[in-house]
Amino acid sequence: MTLVLASQSASRKAMLEAAGVPFEARSADVDEGEIKRELIGVPGCEIAGILAEAKALCVSIGEPGRLVLGGDSLVECCGRQFDKPNSREQAVEHLEFFSGKEMHLHSAAVLIRDGVTVWKTCELAKLRVRTLSPGFIDSYLDREWPQVSGCVGVFRMEALGVQLFDSVEGNHFTILGMPLLAVLGALREQGELAA
Repeated sequence: MTLVLASQSASRKAMLEAAGVPFEARSADVDEGEIKRELIGVPGCEIAGILAEAKALCVSIGEPGRLVLGGDSLVECCGRQFDKPNSREQAVEHLEFFSGKEMHLHSAAVLIRDGVTVWKTCELAKLRVRTLSPGFIDSYLDREWPQVSGCVGVFRMEALGVQLFDSVEGNHFTILGMPLLAVLGALREQGELAA
């Protein structure tokens, strides 16, 4: 039976494909903004986990008997949580705020079968953003917008986003948006992949 990915995220799909995991992708109709409004003051990793679970649960309802993988990433910087930028102007504001600071990226993953959570995890990566000049931000967005509009930290590490950072601490897959090694282990435990 093929895994169902409750996401249309290009990076999550690419990771599963590269790892040889058969899956089908489904969109999850979840109002992330509404959920986040109810979670003000909750730590980032918990919020990412709740959102991942909501997405997987939404898709699981229409996929009886199948294992559904939900994922979510959340960025915090100086105590403030960030969503995906709504516009290029907001992307500039985010990058200006991140400049010279440490960004915390929480990536959560959840497996649900028949509406029951069978496994979940959240991993943290710390990314030190270098000091970004206004000229660099403009040229960066000239090349990366609108592709980074769907990225919570306004970067794709597998592309020009790597130029935003002085250093990173954490698993590469977590930074890409899913704690893949942990997910693969859970899929083996669930009998979806050969041990």
